[in-house]
Amino acid sequence: MKAPFTLKPSRRFVSVKNKMLFFFLLAILIPVVILFVNSYISSQQMLERKYTDLLADVTRQSNIRIEEFLEDTKQISLIASYGINSYISAVSQENYPVQNYLHDSSVTNELQATQLLMNYITMKDRAISIYVYNLVNGSDLYVAPNKPVDYTYNPREEDWFTEFLRSDDITRDLPTRLDLQTKADSNWTVYNLRKIFDMENGKLLGVMAVSVDIDFINRLNKRMEAGNRSAFTVTDDSGMIIFNNNYNLIGKPFRTLFPVREEELAAGSGRQIVRVAGKDYILIQSPFEEHNWKTYMYMPVEELAVEGYILKRNLWTIAVVLLLFALASSVYMSNLITRPIKQLIRNMTLVEQGKFDNLPAVRSNDEIGVMASRFEQMSAELKQLVERIYVEQEQKVEAEIRALQAQISPHFLYNTLNSVKWIATMQQSDKIVEMTGALISMLRYTAKTDNRLVPIREELEHIGHYIVIQKVRYFNRIEFHSEVEETLAEQEIPKLSIQPLVENAIFHGIADQEDGLLSIEVRRAGNAELNITVRDNGAGISAEAAAKLRSRLGGAEDSGGIGVTNVHQRVRRLYGEPYGVSFESSPGQGAVFVITIPIRDRKGGY
Repeated sequence: MKAPFTLKPSRRFVSVKNKMLFFFLLAILIPVVILFVNSYISSQQMLERKYTDLLADVTRQSNIRIEEFLEDTKQISLIASYGINSYISAVSQENYPVQNYLHDSSVTNELQATQLLMNYITMKDRAISIYVYNLVNGSDLYVAPNKPVDYTYNPREEDWFTEFLRSDDITRDLPTRLDLQTKADSNWTVYNLRKIFDMENGKLLGVMAVSVDIDFINRLNKRMEAGNRSAFTVTDDSGMIIFNNNYNLIGKPFRTLFPVREEELAAGSGRQIVRVAGKDYILIQSPFEEHNWKTYMYMPVEELAVEGYILKRNLWTIAVVLLLFALASSVYMSNLITRPIKQLIRNMTLVEQGKFDNLPAVRSNDEIGVMASRFEQMSAELKQLVERIYVEQEQKVEAEIRALQAQISPHFLYNTLNSVKWIATMQQSDKIVEMTGALISMLRYTAKTDNRLVPIREELEHIGHYIVIQKVRYFNRIEFHSEVEETLAEQEIPKLSIQPLVENAIFHGIADQEDGLLSIEVRRAGNAELNITVRDNGAGISAEAAAKLRSRLGGAEDSGGIGVTNVHQRVRRLYGEPYGVSFESSPGQGAVFVITIPIRDRKGGY
């Protein structure tokens, strides 16, 4: 027994792991990285809080300005409909152009009403159009100085118009919609509706619609985008977009733009981080005070780092320095570690070339040194193994030569039997010809060693040759029948598995009978198994012999030989416990032996 391997006492063992830990701890790489990452994250969080508060203030100011603008629009419709002193009775008012036009749509009244409305539009200096819809069988009035009017459009059948007339509201703001009263493309506006009542009798005379181009919101949005690199969207009470700088999104659910978690906004501070198209956004929500609308302002999180570029640059500079230091350390470590490994590889190459002795020494006092020493021992043992294999190979060659010489005997036997068959043919001895031919076929079948599994068809052909010889021997007193399902003819079974059963049936069953009957049937047993049944009408098996045979089939003893037990054991070893040979027999009633095996598919599976 070899003594356990030990390092030389002059070298102290130091593991590779300890060397690597020493250099990385020396560089203080991990704590510095943690410190820098923490500093960067903290600065980002600080900037996020700063910009979140800023966006929230901007959103609130935007809502206030939009509502102030809508309030101004209401004042325009109020003054235009009832004059500056609308709270004074009708008797004290001398001239109400819009009221007069609704009563009488004459050219004079139309010019006066148009001039009044144009004055208000010019005073506000905004993209405003005013439409007065007459409900007392007069003409409608359209004042749209910036866009051409579509006189064919009549809103009286629109849902928003009829629903406003049925309601008790005097005035109402409508969310963003296309102004169909003009012919301009993508004319998105905000409507302020006001009912105009007769100042004398309170009768409803008409409806004034002040159409405000949402370009005023767009200009406000662009100024905020330039100052804060952000954008915003206004939605109504159902979450539908009523303003966005992309007009194609107006009228669509805001969730199609951002997957907002409303419950989180309601429960928290009105802000959340939303991820869209692989990019994170800060989303701020702010409700209007006078309208049931909400404003969402959002900014890419990556924009928050604008003020942190200096810190990021410094962090990158330090990271690059550390990376260069780590790279130099890695090069040094790799050289320190790989130098003995390369020497070990060169030693392995020498061993591959057959040079097992006098290998160069590998100088290392760590695990690699241990591995090199083990390799030296292995190469010495490998040399012994190669020499032993060489001797065994020579012995194998000699055995093959003897096997080739042993093949001469079967070939000599085949040639001799063929000569006997030729002589019998010349002498017209048909029985000898038939028997000799069958014997040659049997010898050739049994001598083949290339496969242990053969198709049922080949096994039955072999049985046929065997029956030919037995018929000659027993003077044609044996009648033989075989029946195979067509789909099972190519199923493979163990070679020489049926002949021992046939031989047993002949010698122990029907050899002494004048009318011996032997049959073989191959049929399916369910979907996954097949039965090979060998049946004879011979003397049968006594109870004592049957019990002894069942005991051997059950594994009580190994009888050897090539009989029934041998077939049973080979089937069991090949296919497993459920399969094998079974039989039924009684004295004077013949015997039935059944081989049960699984059916293989064409791919070789069961």
